[in-house]
Amino acid sequence: MGHAEEFVERVREALQDRRMSIRSASRALSYDHAYLSRVLAGKQEPSPELTDRLRRLLRLGEDDLPAGRAPAPPASVADFLPAGDPLAPLDVRTGRRIGTNAVSALSQRVHALRLADDVVYGHDLIGPALRELRGAVRLYRESTHTEDVGRELLRVIGELGQIAGWVASDAGRYDEAERIYRLGLSAAHTAGDATLASQLLGSLAYQLSNTGQESAAREMALAALDGAPGAPPRARALNFDRVAWAYAMTGQAQSAMRAVGDAGEALAGHGGESEPSWLYWVDAGELEVMEARVHTELHRPLRAVPLLRRVLDQYDTTHTRELALYSSWLAMALADANEPEEAAATTQRVITLSSAGSSERAALRSSALLHRLEKFRDVPEVAALLAEHRVA
Repeated sequence: MGHAEEFVERVREALQDRRMSIRSASRALSYDHAYLSRVLAGKQEPSPELTDRLRRLLRLGEDDLPAGRAPAPPASVADFLPAGDPLAPLDVRTGRRIGTNAVSALSQRVHALRLADDVVYGHDLIGPALRELRGAVRLYRESTHTEDVGRELLRVIGELGQIAGWVASDAGRYDEAERIYRLGLSAAHTAGDATLASQLLGSLAYQLSNTGQESAAREMALAALDGAPGAPPRARALNFDRVAWAYAMTGQAQSAMRAVGDAGEALAGHGGESEPSWLYWVDAGELEVMEARVHTELHRPLRAVPLLRRVLDQYDTTHTRELALYSSWLAMALADANEPEEAAATTQRVITLSSAGSSERAALRSSALLHRLEKFRDVPEVAALLAEHRVA
């Protein structure tokens, strides 16, 4: 019998002996029920933290519940670079010679895409984003330039890879988004920009967390954090946020909350330092949103609801996708708090904000909320909402 099979069998036997269900065990452990179910179905390796806590809960010794395999060395950013070299220059370059002015113009267009993403979303923005990315890669491969200009051009391609990957993910084109993120990672790595490389790997980790690849996401998020120890405070805060989310999605509550605290400490060090322009949106409000989302994922609505309400009361109403997404977490937390009427009203707002259909991310959150409210279909407000939107 392999280690995974032995682990599952021993835990299931111990739960049966103590007449505990997986759900009651997950509550006692403060772990997500879905995560523990995947572990006990043999679909996911148990973390060392989970193994230790199961031993204490079930009163098992190390001989009764052996530890997992010796951990592999921590992954690094380089482990996630794409195969081959997608940015290899052509053997014979026939394009024009470019200088800093061309790179500066491209950098301005990349930042314009970032600002556009605040108000124009996935399906509507994917075309322009991909055109810019293809043009930038072609410019790098075909033009002639100095080594310094080439390095700056690679850095801009990395930034473009991050925003284009984000837009592709928002459009629901996850495979394409992953290819784009890895292309950007290669560019940032080659340019020697560890902070940007960590941002790209962290962005990919965030996508994987939300698309059913939680263990791989956690490994990536940790590699992104470790890969840029000298990053400016807001970049460190962003990396810790993604680590927190990755831990929350694998049900590791203590590690998730520790990372939330680390993000706040990192952000407290911000002020006056030189930093990349792509960090413009990272502030205390965004960290509060992530903290609330972690609480929601860990089914702690009493902590999540006040945070989300405070952020939503102050949020820019022109950013409809973020309003929809943040409201969706509020609705989920309200459902967990057994407030179905208010959850239904908030879900209706999410659906209204998402009605343009440009963001696949927002549309999926609407569907998840309707599914979550099914258990409250005897409540008139919920029944009306489900009837209207199931028909639609």
